[in-house]
Amino acid sequence: MFIIIGAVVVLGSLVTGFSMAGGSIGALIQISEFITIGGAATGALLIMAPMPVIKKIISAITGALGAKHIEKEEYMQLLKALYDIFLVAQRDGLLAIEKHIENPAESEVLNQSEAFIKNEIALAFFSDTLKVMLSGGVPPHEIEALMDTEIETYEAENKPIAELLTKLGDSFPGLGIVAAVLGIIVTMASINEGAEVVGHHVAAALVGTFLGVLLAYGFVGPLATNIEHNIEMQIRFMETIKTAVVAYAKGNPPIVAVEIARRTLFQDVRPSFTELESFLRGK
Repeated sequence: MFIIIGAVVVLGSLVTGFSMAGGSIGALIQISEFITIGGAATGALLIMAPMPVIKKIISAITGALGAKHIEKEEYMQLLKALYDIFLVAQRDGLLAIEKHIENPAESEVLNQSEAFIKNEIALAFFSDTLKVMLSGGVPPHEIEALMDTEIETYEAENKPIAELLTKLGDSFPGLGIVAAVLGIIVTMASINEGAEVVGHHVAAALVGTFLGVLLAYGFVGPLATNIEHNIEMQIRFMETIKTAVVAYAKGNPPIVAVEIARRTLFQDVRPSFTELESFLRGK
């Protein structure tokens, strides 16, 4: 949502400022410049990345449009769900949680956290790890190494998406110059057609430079940063789950396991010890 709002603010500010200075909005609509820069950027992306990565970039962009920051309340719900799962395991034995991890969507315990149950990556990360624990004979340090490996794999798989989008954004000013140079070539070829025609071609060429810089710093660059933040947020979510699971696997009581996990959270979303304790007790 904020991506759309930000885009509207960027465009609104530009159009308003340009109009206040006496500019004509129609002068900015140069289809040939859009085609030149857009086509060149698309070709550059095809050169930079294989099709599976391009699909991930498209998926990351559409995902960013609907992504939202995970709030303190949602982290508290996550910790409550983990706490209750560990309580079931402590009270009834580890095998008692099998039905919860085999069918998470039907688990009343896990459904306490909407952010968790709707996060397919984190849910699979948690469920698959507990399935390994159910198999028995896996020491806690191996569980921790297993979870670290999956987090590192997720990071290695997704970080290049933001990096490639950043590189694409960095190329837009250069592509804008290319479009402008082509416009100047057209201008020079029509220099004997009068000042009005020449002025039109020069304006179109300058729009190419303007468009390249605008796309780089007003849209593509900020979008890449937003995707990078979303990746980091997902990693932090998985780190919190990992910390709680490993702490419980080491023999800590459920309340201690989630307290250790609480301390992995950043200050803006970290509940206090008292807040979390009251929430776990249903107060």
